[in-house]
Amino acid sequence: MSEAVKDTVIAEEDLLRADLYDFLAALLSSPPDTALLQRAAGLGGDDSELGRAISTLARIAKAMKETAVEREFNALFIGLGRGELMPFASYYLTGFLNEKPLATLRSDMAGLRITRAPNVYEPEDNIASLLEMMAGMIRGRFGAPVPLGRQKDFYFTHIAPWAEHFFSDLEAAQNSVFYAPVGTVAKAFLEIETQAFRMGAE
Repeated sequence: MSEAVKDTVIAEEDLLRADLYDFLAALLSSPPDTALLQRAAGLGGDDSELGRAISTLARIAKAMKETAVEREFNALFIGLGRGELMPFASYYLTGFLNEKPLATLRSDMAGLRITRAPNVYEPEDNIASLLEMMAGMIRGRFGAPVPLGRQKDFYFTHIAPWAEHFFSDLEAAQNSVFYAPVGTVAKAFLEIETQAFRMGAE
């Protein structure tokens, strides 16, 4: 195996991180279809905080119909005019959409060669997009896999300052049934990420 090939091998724990980022992004970007709902229902967790949250999500996913989850998603994130929650960094950090956090994100995306998909019209600082970007950096979707230090910079600039607050709001939202444990899973996962970045990525 050449050195170049060795450099592109992604560690198993990083692939697991990317899988969870992608899974959460899929749940938060649009109402889950039957296949994604079944995937959620088939998850198993251990006795860790994250594992217990995953077990709760699986149990609720088993009891939910796709149409009910779609109604819940629309009430939370779309609504008449706007949903119950506004899942955007700019909104959580400034109280308004399309503010400085979005401009900073677009600059960092350009540096990482990340471009917005042509069929996506929402601002890029949507939580689902940010989680998907993290997965893409880990997996190397935008070129080579992004080094851990640069992942850390992106995470602490664009996700850590507000995501826990958002996911706490998602847990407590009036319309959250399926999405309450999604918020719990995300909070537990991001807490692990925060600790790991602080300990390991310089």
